[in-house]
Amino acid sequence: MPDASRPRLKDPVHLLAFGFGAGLVPRAPGTAGSLLGLALYVPLSTLPLTIYLPLLAGLFVAGIWVCGKTAVDLGVHDHGGIVYDEIVGVLVAMTALPRDWIWLLAGFVLFRVLDILKPWPIRLLDRRVTGGFGIMLDDLVAGAMTAAVLQSALLLL
Repeated sequence: MPDASRPRLKDPVHLLAFGFGAGLVPRAPGTAGSLLGLALYVPLSTLPLTIYLPLLAGLFVAGIWVCGKTAVDLGVHDHGGIVYDEIVGVLVAMTALPRDWIWLLAGFVLFRVLDILKPWPIRLLDRRVTGGFGIMLDDLVAGAMTAAVLQSALLLL
């Protein structure tokens, strides 16, 4: 009998939720998922915002279902290997940033710090909002907070 807490990567929903396997790394799967999000940002950053933002919204909405279904299948709310939320969170964090390596590094590091430390209101959302929406929401907020800080820095420079 298969272990219900292990993803079935032959299932396309689990494959997406686990970031095409990035979530299976033994240490820091969230960081691996965030790196995948960063790698995806580089080509996506060439899109105009009129396309990028609706795409991002679609990825978020899809993530509610993908992460929620995978969590139910595994019987674990927000399984550590589910990294689709980190991928989308990084894409939110990087929105409209220059593709210069220093901005990419700053966005990646700040997003990871916020995602790991979960300052208010991220921790509150992480604890109180459940299901696929809850899995996605805390990373959306971490990404939005990262974007706000970095966009402010861009304005000041």
